[in-house]
Amino acid sequence: MQVAWRIGHLFGIPLFLDSSWFIILLWATYINGLYYQDKGPILAWGTGLIIALLLFGSVLLHELGHSLVAISQGIKVNSITLFLFGGVALIDEESKTPGQAFQVAIAGPLVSLLLFFFLGITSLLLPTSSLVAELTNRVAEINLVLAIFNMIPGLPLDGGQVLKAAVWKITGSRFTGVRWAAKFGQGFGWLAIILGIIIILVSKDLGGLWIVFIGGFALRNAKIYHRITDLQAALINIKAADTMTRDFRVVDTNLTLSEFADKYLFRDSKLSTYFAASEGRYSGLVSADALRFIDKSYWNSQTLKIIICSLNQMVTISEKASLVEVINCMESHQQKQITVLSPAGAVAGIINKGDVVRAIARYLKLKISESEIKLVKENGVYPRGMNLEAIAKATATSLSGLNK
Repeated sequence: MQVAWRIGHLFGIPLFLDSSWFIILLWATYINGLYYQDKGPILAWGTGLIIALLLFGSVLLHELGHSLVAISQGIKVNSITLFLFGGVALIDEESKTPGQAFQVAIAGPLVSLLLFFFLGITSLLLPTSSLVAELTNRVAEINLVLAIFNMIPGLPLDGGQVLKAAVWKITGSRFTGVRWAAKFGQGFGWLAIILGIIIILVSKDLGGLWIVFIGGFALRNAKIYHRITDLQAALINIKAADTMTRDFRVVDTNLTLSEFADKYLFRDSKLSTYFAASEGRYSGLVSADALRFIDKSYWNSQTLKIIICSLNQMVTISEKASLVEVINCMESHQQKQITVLSPAGAVAGIINKGDVVRAIARYLKLKISESEIKLVKENGVYPRGMNLEAIAKATATSLSGLNK
């Protein structure tokens, strides 16, 4: 588990340092210090450290550019974290339009370009032979590289976000935009890995290893974007009617507790959900567990009415509801199972977390066995790695923003 330290805040945005940041700090200090070996070890490594810190200051301003534009659009920015491969601004939701998404994406590279021009002009005004002029010029060059590198058109880079916004604008689908940008990101990742390996083998330059790491990082994150987008599309397109099962039994509301126990509880060992109905109308859910708290001397005289939770008191959802709504409803009410109602108000089916996973696996053609689905149903916990609660919440937030 990675560790991040909070180091302060800017414009109300919490700032964090990931533990991996110290690796790149040492590496950047070493690489930059090599340029100044003729000035003595203390000055060389001190200058290298200053440049490394200024590099991360530039990365921070780059991410702040994204964040401030997002805030101007009414989007909450939860944090900015500096880590091994630069920085990331964690925002609450997507921009509402392709144009706004483009503005957020391009803001970071524009900040880096402005820093390049400002520092470049400043270095020209300083004495040519001075160390300060060299240092300023070096940081200006780093910001130019930062701007150009980030504009590579593939996720998770800013250029990928720009490409996503462009495809979104052309096709009208944000998901299509993400998929195209993720594909380009995967292509860039493989290209960087191959290039890095060639550099290592041909020139024996270990700097190629860094290119391999960057390629691996891009490849991994592009796959994550693609996977999350596929999950979001599934959660939006799959409806409760496609997910629900009829693993329940309808019993007569007027049964005595004793009759109910003898006819159903002691015989239907596999069923645990019972709905009561009378004269063709559903009364509600039978709380079978409540029998444990009722003295058996009353079982022959009392009917199911005393252990029924009426439909209007239950957490229910319509057949037309999407899985986004289903998951968020289950989570907000802390339910392992939810009842689906037909347009007429009758019980159409039930959905538990196992049913949700099965529907997603069927939609995305994922290989998830029935034994795994059974475990999800029994434990009431989604498979590790799916993170459906967070994805459903973020998807709902994005959809509400798009519909405003």
